[in-house]
Amino acid sequence: MKGRRRETRRTRPDRSQARIGYVFVSGYTILLLAFGLVPTLYAVFLAFTKNGAFAGIDNFVKVFGDYRFWPAVQHVAVYLVVWLVSLTLFVVLLALIVHAVRRRWVSASVRFLYYIPGALAGASSVMLWLFLLDPTVSPVAGVLRAFGFETFVQVVSVDNLPVIFTLIAFWAGAGGWIIILYGALNNIPEEVMEAARIDGAGPIATAWHIQIPLMRKWISYMVVMSLAAGTQLFVEPRVLSQASKGVVPQDYSLNQLAYLYAFRQNDFNGSAAISLLLLTVAVVLSALFVFRGGLFERD
Repeated sequence: MKGRRRETRRTRPDRSQARIGYVFVSGYTILLLAFGLVPTLYAVFLAFTKNGAFAGIDNFVKVFGDYRFWPAVQHVAVYLVVWLVSLTLFVVLLALIVHAVRRRWVSASVRFLYYIPGALAGASSVMLWLFLLDPTVSPVAGVLRAFGFETFVQVVSVDNLPVIFTLIAFWAGAGGWIIILYGALNNIPEEVMEAARIDGAGPIATAWHIQIPLMRKWISYMVVMSLAAGTQLFVEPRVLSQASKGVVPQDYSLNQLAYLYAFRQNDFNGSAAISLLLLTVAVVLSALFVFRGGLFERD
């Protein structure tokens, strides 16, 4: 009898904790269904119909045949390559450097400074960069002129946009990822690091053979989330298009093209087709990084 009572006492807190967990999760689940799953299913319906009737792949064929579609695909693809490669290299490097700083107040101050730009909203961040990219008012005008840029229009030419968007995205979002990877570095057992020191491994060898492999899951998570955000490129080119008076095209990215389909051409079916293509590509690439990065593997 005593054993049963003890067992009952142990299971009751577990059940109550489970109920509390369900309560906390329920809010996210409702929002996910209302603003995630339901809109996605509606977009699938629109992508394969026209005027309420099944249209097969006609909307996709129409989108593929649009002269604006493939340039937008190329723009987003180039941006993603530049963005993800630079993000991975510099974030990992900066996280390792911050983690190597032994003085706690210096490390904390640097992490705080890294995180500040992420507090700005996307549109306000782009507005700030409008001043930085204009050689007539920019505090770094000397740097811009050293690269041969004398006017704002020259700076925001289409060929320069992948690098510009990468700088904006890195400035706004890299600080948060540096802090996350810093936390991942702190989770590496001290015994492992001590064994590397005893074996004579220097900082570079330790980072390459121990720290980076043990951060692989977190790096994969960073790439997946950044990939999802990068495919949704919209605010930056739209604001720059307005500021440059059309030098940056209004159909630069796929999200912009979907917006034009929906609200300029009143073609929600074509817009849904573009959105579904973006979702499919993002899911496939994310799955690749998840499985290659061992995101769900247990240590």
